[in-house]
Amino acid sequence: MQYAMYLTKEKKKEIFKKFGGREENTGSPESQIALFTMRINHLTAHLQKNKKDFVTQRALLKLVGKRRRLLKYLRDTDIERYRKLLEQLGLRK
Repeated sequence: MQYAMYLTKEKKKEIFKKFGGREENTGSPESQIALFTMRINHLTAHLQKNKKDFVTQRALLKLVGKRRRLLKYLRDTDIERYRKLLEQLGLRK
């Protein structure tokens, strides 16, 4: 995957271990949201330098939507995990 060179396997494993509990726990909402947040921050920095990159802009908007849906799911199922994740990632509210 050439587009994701900023995200190495080791970095992904580190994210999954920190937010999912262990490296193999790639499906937990917390680990997915953390990964999406990292990608969103990377794409945002890219778009600040390349203002006319509309393909990346669309990809960013899709990622933000995915993260928002996962956050809504987590909020509806377990509010404590949701609040803890928002605090760890430094997201809104």
